Amino acid sequence: MPVRIWRKPLDAEKIKVKKAEVHILKNQCKGCGFCIEFCPKQVLETSDELNIKGSHPPKIVDETKCALCGFCTAVCPDFAIFTIEKDCKEGC
Repeated sequence: MPVRIWRKPLDAEKIKVKKAEVHILKNQCKGCGFCIEFCPKQVLETSDELNIKGSHPPKIVDETKCALCGFCTAVCPDFAIFTIEKDCKEGC
């Protein structure tokens, strides 16, 4: 159950929230589901498509919820997923 914050930090308007890009190497994935199971923000879910290994790689549900924690990258045994911070020079 997620923790709900009942108050707003005093400097909330000064903080810039980083935007994430989630990259999935679909044909490298073996479909273990660790990234889906352990994502703290539920950014991923199992897709219906099959990759060349015959497994169902994850798909991105809502990339805007990604907190750039990198946990998906850390738990993936096949190095098939990674996140990077979006370059917001053009506007996000």
